[in-house]
Amino acid sequence: MRALTIVSVLPELLGSNGDAANARVLAQRARWAGFDADIAPVRTVADLPEQVDLVVIGSGSDTGLTAVRDILATMTEQLRGWCAAGIPILAVGTGWELLSWGIELGDGAIVEGLGIVTGRAVPLPERATDDLIVDSRLGRLVGFENHARGYVGAEASPLGRVRSGTGNGPVPGGTGVEGLVMGNLFGTHLHGPVLARNPALADHLLRTALARSGAEYVPGEQAATVDEIAKAARNDIAVRLGLTAE
Repeated sequence: MRALTIVSVLPELLGSNGDAANARVLAQRARWAGFDADIAPVRTVADLPEQVDLVVIGSGSDTGLTAVRDILATMTEQLRGWCAAGIPILAVGTGWELLSWGIELGDGAIVEGLGIVTGRAVPLPERATDDLIVDSRLGRLVGFENHARGYVGAEASPLGRVRSGTGNGPVPGGTGVEGLVMGNLFGTHLHGPVLARNPALADHLLRTALARSGAEYVPGEQAATVDEIAKAARNDIAVRLGLTAE
């Protein structure tokens, strides 16, 4: 089959906390599984390739929110089309927030989002900067969260339930949730990059993308060693936070 095309949206502006590297994780795991894979850095709408199989949108700084939003706005039609077509999209941090209805800043200002996913980002009582552990249907997900805003109003399933950390925001007397799943679009606060730490999520995205082309994804043998390293790292964090190992 033809090579997988993995779009990396604004990799320099949305590459904080290693997020742009998620595209490289997908490409490498695809190659280990015997598929050709190309990463297409997209900095303007003119860079968009004809064929798109996976999309990675990372996180950036608040100082660039409006500028990044304005660039993303030129791609709104394509982003909506990818969502409607079921193309897997991973959006992390501010990249996810900018796809929402909007972002409320701490000073009361509002940055209008693209309105592709429901909900909005709102200020947290204090910045969340710690390890985040989430129980999801793909198993335990672990990453580092570094965000000043939570997320409310999502009319979609969460990525998972928070075991440790903040996620979408604290829930008085209960356990909060993390992220958003709308079709094949995944929004999350997990950094690290998330796909290096959580290969099950990477494999789910690849399996979904390849199934759309009629191909079956089976992780390659070389992935096994890397996956054990990632598992050990997740377990170290979990045990330190008082949870059991996987």
